[in-house]
Amino acid sequence: MIPGQNQSWVSEFILIGLSSDPTTNSILFIVFLLIYLSSALGNGLIIMLVCLDTQLHTPMYFFLCILSLLDMSFITTTMPQMLVHLLSHSRTISFAGCWLQMFVFGAVGITECTFFIVMAYDRYVAICYPLRYTVILNWGLCIRLAAGSWICGFFSSLLHTFFTMSLPYCGPNRVNHYFCEGPSVRSLACMDTHLIEMVDLVLSVFLNVTPISLIVASYIRIAMAILKIKSTQGRCKAFSTCASHLTVVTFFYAPATYTYLRPSSSYSPEQDKQISLFYSAFIPLLNPVVYSLRNKDIKKAFLKVMGYGRYTSGPGW
Repeated sequence: MIPGQNQSWVSEFILIGLSSDPTTNSILFIVFLLIYLSSALGNGLIIMLVCLDTQLHTPMYFFLCILSLLDMSFITTTMPQMLVHLLSHSRTISFAGCWLQMFVFGAVGITECTFFIVMAYDRYVAICYPLRYTVILNWGLCIRLAAGSWICGFFSSLLHTFFTMSLPYCGPNRVNHYFCEGPSVRSLACMDTHLIEMVDLVLSVFLNVTPISLIVASYIRIAMAILKIKSTQGRCKAFSTCASHLTVVTFFYAPATYTYLRPSSSYSPEQDKQISLFYSAFIPLLNPVVYSLRNKDIKKAFLKVMGYGRYTSGPGW
């Protein structure tokens, strides 16, 4: 019996993973290793450039740096362990390790959910109040907004993880997933989890619907401001500053909303694993690509760090 878990008899879980075929696992190992290294390199490069180049010491790039840090944390929470399990016969994870993985994954994911609101607010201020941008988004407010997102994420994840891991696990311990994901672990509890599922659903609705609503409200105001711009070139330039954020938000919220807001009766382990891979592995890889390929300042900062010359950076995306 695990200390502090009076009703739990499971000391470890077995993660079934993506496949039981050795050949398939070898191919998946190479694919996901490349994805992990590319994501770590891309996000790490953005963090390094923002820190080293004083031209990028603005609220917009500060938030982009935080997003890259979140993406690196997000993929590192699950991917290294999955890579080990793809080549290992043993796919066990301790109860405490499962608890920690579920908490960190949830904390980083929820933080990113709320942080997209901050990035939407940044775009709102930049387009609707361009002359007061740095006055409104001063460094004190930027730090408070970032810290608030982290606090919200970690507190919400603590509630979710506590409710899930406090359930009694006294029977099967094979988790049909590649990491300790809440619904997959909770399905193994040897008691009725209906109440916990309802609490989890309410929390998920609040943490998904609220950010989406605020982001939509921000972009309605942004669209109204853009339509007031007389020149077509000016409207296109203003819209382009939001395109990257809109792309990332769409790809992040679509699978997350489907996974955590649908009824438990429609739960499909195999489908959930595929969707989880999308937002936990491919989204962290997508973000640096979306934000850097269209961003002249990031490109110029990279060339400057690599020693290809000096430049004068312009604002915006």
